[in-house]
Amino acid sequence: MAVVDARDVTFGYGDTPVVEDVSLTVEAGAFLGLVGPNGSGKTTLLELLGGLRRPDAGSVTLFGEPAHSVADGQRVGYVAQDATHAGGRMPVTVREAVRMGRYPHRPIGRFTADDRRAIESALDRVDIQDLADRRVDRLSGGQRQRVAIARTLAAEADLLALDEPTVGVDAESREAFYELLAELNASGLTVVLVEHDIGVVTTHATEVACLNRELFFHGDPEAFVETDALADAYGGNQHVLAHDHP
Repeated sequence: MAVVDARDVTFGYGDTPVVEDVSLTVEAGAFLGLVGPNGSGKTTLLELLGGLRRPDAGSVTLFGEPAHSVADGQRVGYVAQDATHAGGRMPVTVREAVRMGRYPHRPIGRFTADDRRAIESALDRVDIQDLADRRVDRLSGGQRQRVAIARTLAAEADLLALDEPTVGVDAESREAFYELLAELNASGLTVVLVEHDIGVVTTHATEVACLNRELFFHGDPEAFVETDALADAYGGNQHVLAHDHP
């Protein structure tokens, strides 16, 4: 069963369509990179795929169910574009922030031993055990990213959806972050990422979807680089820059 299945999806604000007649499937274990120019509908499509919005036309299913009925924080972890900035306003410790990922599993009552194991495991998987007692608003942007991911892991989500999560983060932290995403994906977590840096997507993602209101390409990153989809979606003479890795 596909994790996400979007069929003929259209969505607009008022009379202006932002996403138009988009169909794509995300299989379990995929790492999908969503690319496109500013204002192309990437964030809106991510929200539609994650069940945060309902399409005006067409359908989106998550794990075989209508997407809007699944977006309960258990199976889908969403990291918004301003996650690193919002963290600067959180006067809680890292462990307390990660513990929030367990709330959908335990809305009332005390945390169990299983909850505590999930929290500590999440801290360990993103390598922030040493920050567990530090306040989130005293962390760097890269560290706050890891807190957001750990919260999703604590929730034991099956799908991680991220909207340009490295905006305003230094290059070294960006590279470490994408290496972490690749490791989590290799362990079985399905990832859908909106990213403005096409070179990062073609390096790390297992598949690419290129959007500018309509879907211009969905498939293998190497095939994407060889097509005209990039120029068609962005306009003009576009090309992909490869990222070197030590």
